[in-house]
Amino acid sequence: MTRMPALFLGHGSPMNVLEDNRYTRVWQQLGETLPRPRAILAISAHWYTRGTAVTAMSNPRTIHDFGGFPQALFDVRYPAPGSPALAQRVIDLLAPVAVQADQQWGFDHGSWGVLAKMYPQADIPLIQLSIDGTQPAAWHFALGRKLAALRDEGVMLVASGNVVHNLRMIRWQGAESAYPWAESFNQFVRDNLDYEGEAAQHPLVNYQQHEGAQLANPTPEHYLPLLYILGARAEGEAVSIPVEGMEMGSISMLSVQVG
Repeated sequence: MTRMPALFLGHGSPMNVLEDNRYTRVWQQLGETLPRPRAILAISAHWYTRGTAVTAMSNPRTIHDFGGFPQALFDVRYPAPGSPALAQRVIDLLAPVAVQADQQWGFDHGSWGVLAKMYPQADIPLIQLSIDGTQPAAWHFALGRKLAALRDEGVMLVASGNVVHNLRMIRWQGAESAYPWAESFNQFVRDNLDYEGEAAQHPLVNYQQHEGAQLANPTPEHYLPLLYILGARAEGEAVSIPVEGMEMGSISMLSVQVG
């Protein structure tokens, strides 16, 4: 079986679901050109929890976890089937970390917002893993290492967030130019994607040592999904950037492909 690629997609505004732009066209292209997965494990910035959970129901709901957007966005459904069997596989893989088999959540816009462009038919089984907000960056990277085994089982890992995500500093005017600290942190991420050394020394695991980290990510939930994808990377495996850009001064749309 082909080893599946692993993706981190900078998802940006929920409006990307309704729009046709250079980011959404690349997501669509990835869905059309990458090997078709047997199933997808999504890791979204928008399911930020205490402890770890995985969606384990057969028919997860589409969650519209945002406000103030056009009705057309709330009308979108992403009716991909769940996979209780894959959820159990994730629970087993991540042991001894206790992972709750969740029956309440579903797919939030961090996951369905990008997958609706990649796989608009919603016909690939999909489960979502939560991000434990009580754990340090190195822990999330280590979970990515454990999840790497799924890539050889026909499962695509799709993580979704933004490596620079500061909503308080958004520029509504003059949005075409990014803040220097946002550019600097984004470049730091780009420069270290293919780091090969000890995990404990990984610059992107120790990202808070960067002078711009606190402004780039006042809270970590949009950054951490990247670490799952970097953790799932095999030694020497290719890393590429399918698309990138800065939006509204303080949102990085950088996407990363492993494999």
